[in-house]
Amino acid sequence: MTACKPTPKKEATEQVMEQTETMEAPKYPEALGKILERHGGMDAWRQQRTLVYALPKPDFTEVHTIDLYSRKDRIDTELFSMGFDGEQAWLLDEDEKYTGNPGFYHNLIFYFYAMPFVLADDGIIYGPTEDLVFEGRQYPGIEISYESGVGASSKDQYFIHYDPDTYQMAWLGYTVTYRSGEVSDNVKWIRYNDWTTVEGLILPKSISWYSYEGRSLLEPANTLPFESASLTTKTKEASFYEKPDGAGFVEIKKN
Repeated sequence: MTACKPTPKKEATEQVMEQTETMEAPKYPEALGKILERHGGMDAWRQQRTLVYALPKPDFTEVHTIDLYSRKDRIDTELFSMGFDGEQAWLLDEDEKYTGNPGFYHNLIFYFYAMPFVLADDGIIYGPTEDLVFEGRQYPGIEISYESGVGASSKDQYFIHYDPDTYQMAWLGYTVTYRSGEVSDNVKWIRYNDWTTVEGLILPKSISWYSYEGRSLLEPANTLPFESASLTTKTKEASFYEKPDGAGFVEIKKN
């Protein structure tokens, strides 16, 4: 039987190897791959399932919990809670203390916090952008846009800029089109220069929005600190992210 077994053709073997290499090749630019590796690597990020961090506010503290696979999320405070069950966003606010837009806010901070790893998501289009200059130093960058229908605001743009020597993320530029539905050329800038290590991954300890004039960065305008960050390979029960009794669903507008 062994003697009768056909010998695989060399061409077929090479074709399978080429297909495997193509399937496993990253979809993002080489520079972004180096940024991701500098921050711990996509393999380590994908091993994690649940992310939790706290945002201290003047009147309360927000505790954000995110399922990194399904992107279900939940924010809890002493005054209100909100979340996303995988299909719909909800708000629990019996005393009407929350004054923002929960359909917009429920996962907003997560995307700022989970940089640069969320820039490897599906549906992203990468392109070149000019260097960002701050205090005489040049920071190369990558432009990020989204395929139509991806996320709540597919017309948003991001610009990630990194240290050319270490490939550590240094700045994030972004536009917001959520409310208008129109493409914006007003790029806001966040500095990433305060980091901590969580389960081998380099994540922000705080981020700072800068005042700006076009691409000229001026001074810090607002700093958002993160506390008690944790990552785990365990998932929470689906009921954790579901709309609780007394809560109502809210609209998530797509552009």
